[in-house]
Amino acid sequence: MLDEQALIEALNSTPVVDGRPTDRWDADEELRAWVVAHGGPGGDAQLAPLREARDALQTVVAVEADPGTLAGVLSGVRQVPEVDAQGVTWRLDTQPERRLAVELVLAWSAVEQRLPGRLRPCANPECHLFLLDRSRANTARWCSMKSCGNRLKVRRHHQRRRDEPSSSA
Repeated sequence: MLDEQALIEALNSTPVVDGRPTDRWDADEELRAWVVAHGGPGGDAQLAPLREARDALQTVVAVEADPGTLAGVLSGVRQVPEVDAQGVTWRLDTQPERRLAVELVLAWSAVEQRLPGRLRPCANPECHLFLLDRSRANTARWCSMKSCGNRLKVRRHHQRRRDEPSSSA
């Protein structure tokens, strides 16, 4: 099963580079490498369902779409219980080419259940990345304080300085 790190990697596969939105998964080779790194065979049939799941998740996490948007990714999927000496485990019953896309949605669901409201887009409107806030106070706003957070704070500081009435002698 995919974990929250794989979920963040997928959500953050469309960064802004040099001021232009990019899509790392647009290149089949890069997406195929991600698939293989996460236990998939890397066949062509897996690529479109993963892109579809990633795109839907990005709109849901950015609160641009209702979570019901994800229903299409999960259509026809079942979890089947298997019992052994260690207890009950759940086996995902879906088409092999859709397995990682389904696991991506399940990883999102697990994060939402375990850490509700902590998965969010970066507060920088020019950034397309997402973050998982692990702070005690749940106050993280930026994907990176070093880049987005600092950049926005400096911008606000300069704006305040420009807006202050100048004092003349």
